[in-house]
Amino acid sequence: MSVAVVTGGTRGVGAGIARAFLRDGAEVVVCARNPPAHPLTAEGRRARYLPLDVRDPDAAAELCHRVARDHGSLDVLVNNAGGTPYRPLSEGAPRQHARIVELNLLAPLHLSRAAYPIMRGQRGGTVVMVGSVSGGRPSPGTAAYGAAKAGLENLARSMAMEWAADGVRVNTVVLGMARTELTELHYGDEAGVAAVSATVPLGRLAEPEEVGAACVFLASDAARYITGASLAVHGGGERPAFLDAANVNRA
Repeated sequence: MSVAVVTGGTRGVGAGIARAFLRDGAEVVVCARNPPAHPLTAEGRRARYLPLDVRDPDAAAELCHRVARDHGSLDVLVNNAGGTPYRPLSEGAPRQHARIVELNLLAPLHLSRAAYPIMRGQRGGTVVMVGSVSGGRPSPGTAAYGAAKAGLENLARSMAMEWAADGVRVNTVVLGMARTELTELHYGDEAGVAAVSATVPLGRLAEPEEVGAACVFLASDAARYITGASLAVHGGGERPAFLDAANVNRA
C-alpha cells in the first residue's frame, strides 16, 4: 500500500486529490495550516491530517520524516497547496506578491527536496506538482501567481532529470478552471460560472476528483516511464478570443 502526502489537501482541489488516492487504496496524509471542516473519507477510508505551513522548509522536512517514520514510507508527494487573490501587479505591498511566489513555487521546492532523500532511500517515489494554465499565458491580476506556476513546471522538469537515476519521477498536472468552495470568489455567481464554463471546449469546469484521477495516474505504475511531463487537465483549453471578435468565418 502506497503512502501519499497531499499539501493543501483539506478542501477544494486538494480534497478531491486526497479522495482519489484513498479510492486507489493509498494511505493518505493531508496537510495545511488548518484541519478540514469534516473528516476526509472515501470508500470507508479516512485521510490523516497533519498541520503544516508549507512555506516553512524546516517544518516541511519534519513532516516528511514523520510520515515516513509513522507509515513506513513516503511514496507520493502531491504539491497542491497554492493559490492567489486577485491583485493587479501595480497594487499591494511587495511582500504580498513575494508571498504568492513563496507559496506557489518555493514551498513545492522545499517539500520536494525534503521528500527526495526518503524516496531515494526507498529506490523510488513520485512527486506531482499541481500547476496552472496561468503559467503558460499572461495572467493579468494574478501576475506573481502565473510567474510562479511557470517556474513550477520548469522546476519539475529539472527535478525529473536530476532525480531519475534514483527512481524518483516528477511530473506536473497543468490545471485549468475547477469548481470548488471558492468558485464564487473567482467567477461570481452561477450565471458567472455558466458564462465562464461556456468558454471551455468541454463546456464545464473541472471537478476536484477529476484532477485527483490525473494525479493518481501520474503516481501509478501505468505512468512508470513518464517523468518530466506536463499533463493538461483543462477541458480542452481556452478558445482564442480573436475567433469571436472577427466578423468572418463564423460557424
